[in-house]
Amino acid sequence: MPNDKLKDILIAPDLTVVDALRIIDSTRLQIALVVDEAGRLLGTVSDGDVRRALLAGTALTSPVSAIMFRKPTTAPPEADRETLLALMQSKVLRQIPIVDAGGHVVGLESLMDMLAHKALPNPVVLMAGGRGQRLRPLTDLCPKPLLRIGDKPILEIILENFVAQGFRNFFISINYMAEKVVEHFGDGSRFGVSITYLREDEPLGTAGALTLLPEAPHLPFLVMNGDLLTKVNFEHLLDFHASQEAEATMCVRPYTSQIPYGVVHVEDHQLVRLEEKPSQTVFVNAGIYALSPSALPLIPKGAAFDMPTLFEALMAQKRRALAFPVREYWIDIGRMGDYEQAQSDYLRTSC
Repeated sequence: MPNDKLKDILIAPDLTVVDALRIIDSTRLQIALVVDEAGRLLGTVSDGDVRRALLAGTALTSPVSAIMFRKPTTAPPEADRETLLALMQSKVLRQIPIVDAGGHVVGLESLMDMLAHKALPNPVVLMAGGRGQRLRPLTDLCPKPLLRIGDKPILEIILENFVAQGFRNFFISINYMAEKVVEHFGDGSRFGVSITYLREDEPLGTAGALTLLPEAPHLPFLVMNGDLLTKVNFEHLLDFHASQEAEATMCVRPYTSQIPYGVVHVEDHQLVRLEEKPSQTVFVNAGIYALSPSALPLIPKGAAFDMPTLFEALMAQKRRALAFPVREYWIDIGRMGDYEQAQSDYLRTSC
């Protein structure tokens, strides 16, 4: 929130309840923040607080400090949009004061403003045609994207995450049990979005399905496997892709493995160093991509073609193929253990 608007709702603790009520009623935010002379947050006052005080017999001429809520939920300046929305949802809040490490009010986030997030025009392609062989027998009667995590299908959680970040134009590639996916999501209207289906008669791979797009996108677009959950900020990904003038950007994440043996380093038969069970960290493909339209002609039509092959083709031509490190939550639901872990994560984060 701009500082000039924030000043309108900052009040002193000795202001009367009736004056605080006038301030609350005069702004669309429906809240006032009680601060000391240094701007440190002391409490919050809402219409509900005033009404409860009146029911308790508090006089309108009483100082607002008598009725303010002294332990409001706050967030630090670095909190991202998704974290703030989750906090508002879990605590049924409409506003959250933003407070720095010294307790000073530096902003206010409102649910109304956050849900009015500008729609992003970039298309999103979700790959949902796989058979999910490693999750059998669960996928014998249900396509993997419709397996439930908590009370929702995997693909619905993915879709809602994109929607919450402002995306509205979706393409979903389908093959295995395609009609079940179509039946569940329809044209996307119940989610407030547009969904077009890319029907694969034969599996075309994670890049080959892009040849089924009715027309080439005019903007950079996102491609994501339909069997993973993540907290990646996709707008940041697109911003990075554009600022670096990339043709293709692959999300990567660190993966650490431990060698279960002592490693022997040798030069000309001479032992030079011993390492006992060392660990090694590498970057692995996270299954999320940003592509520019210029990359699409490299994908052959009517043939299986995977995204890593597209990146290899771009690299062979020395075109800009970049990596975007993922530090946020990420899980690929490829095996039964991953599915069980995702269930546990969902229950823990939704409580």
